[in-house]
Amino acid sequence: MIQVGDHVHASVGPRAWYSHLYVQVLGAILLGGLIGHFFPAFGESLKPLGDGFIKLVKMVIAPVIFLTIVVGIAGMRDIGRVGRVAAKAFSYFLVFSTLALIVGLIVANLVQPGRGLNIDPATLDPGAVSQYSTAAHETTVVGFLLGVIPDTFVSAFSTGNILQVLFVSVLFGLALAMVGDAGKPVLSLLESVSTAFFKLVAIVMKAAPIGAFGAFAFTIGAYGIASVINLIALVATFYLTSAIFVVGILGLVGIANGFSIFKLIRYLKEELLLVLGTSSSEAALPSLLQKMERAGASKSVVGLVVPTGYSFNLDGTNIYMTMAALFIAQALNIELSLWQQVTLLLVAMLSSKGAAGITGAGFITLAATLAVVPDVPIAGMALILGIDRFMSECRALTNFIGNAVATLVVARWEGALDRDALKAALDGEPRPLAAQADPAAGPGDDLALAKD
Repeated sequence: MIQVGDHVHASVGPRAWYSHLYVQVLGAILLGGLIGHFFPAFGESLKPLGDGFIKLVKMVIAPVIFLTIVVGIAGMRDIGRVGRVAAKAFSYFLVFSTLALIVGLIVANLVQPGRGLNIDPATLDPGAVSQYSTAAHETTVVGFLLGVIPDTFVSAFSTGNILQVLFVSVLFGLALAMVGDAGKPVLSLLESVSTAFFKLVAIVMKAAPIGAFGAFAFTIGAYGIASVINLIALVATFYLTSAIFVVGILGLVGIANGFSIFKLIRYLKEELLLVLGTSSSEAALPSLLQKMERAGASKSVVGLVVPTGYSFNLDGTNIYMTMAALFIAQALNIELSLWQQVTLLLVAMLSSKGAAGITGAGFITLAATLAVVPDVPIAGMALILGIDRFMSECRALTNFIGNAVATLVVARWEGALDRDALKAALDGEPRPLAAQADPAAGPGDDLALAKD
């Protein structure tokens, strides 16, 4: 029996509704919310369940990325194609990351969610956000670039830094491709190891409902629904803006490239619910790699675009940064000139990349961005500290969808998108796995399509 998403290809009847992962995760989120609301202390105590699941996922992320990229590049045989795919991916990231920043800036100016709060800057507590401002000052462009290079080949995996794993994976994949026939035994071995690791991912994902339950129970128990009420205007504006960006802008991108954003969201419903429950897009990274291959994107493109996008294509984080910065200024009755706002946008473009891979990156990048406008005190971040957890869920969801769209678009640009596989996947139609192999890649690439 072969299972692809929610479809089982065998002579068996349809699966029971409660056996679908997305149903289990959704039920876990609802139950966690109820526990956190009515029994907040108990809800807070469930935090280890969410943390444990995230650690399980992070445990397999580095080897999965390494195997996917190496097998994809080594099987490509055309080294020039690697550079071409990377150039197209970064061009896409630059355009849409900047567009997300501009959208956040425009909406914050039109809606002005912080206007009328009239907060006295003297009443702010700088200590509440000191850890974030310190981390922001420690993050420099030079430090970021040097940080991409690991101390040793193996340390890239032990630290869990996605950019370092990406760096060594690309280098090793290129080296393996260059040695030609001598590297075929190694490539064959890595393909077999890759199959085993994706089976491990499938095992880990069975714990997703437990992780989502614990993480959401903690969020509601620790912060409570009441913490959102006072700042509901900002939260609502942020969610609405993110929805407009996904449905409007990314929706148009989807139409231009032959797919529906709504069908893509439905196709990724299990992963999106997992991201919602854990407030972490990393929790669904291994599954996204598989889903994009099943949707017809070639293994080589998926292996390069998805991991890179997790660090450089942060649409939700970018919307959040400009919107949160202007909210703080409005709440403190600080008028920012057009030039100051443009400066915020330009710095946000850099800081969002400089803090890639850092825990709490959203808040750290906001601190780094505010640092360039002395009129807005970094201590103002304390105003949104209590609701940041609720906003992080929307950031993660938007980032995740943005990277899925980017993968399909770059694959189409590269001529490495199987349209029939894409249509079948988005329409929920069963399709033979062999038909989804990457014609531009080497032998064995279709193995990744049958790994759960």
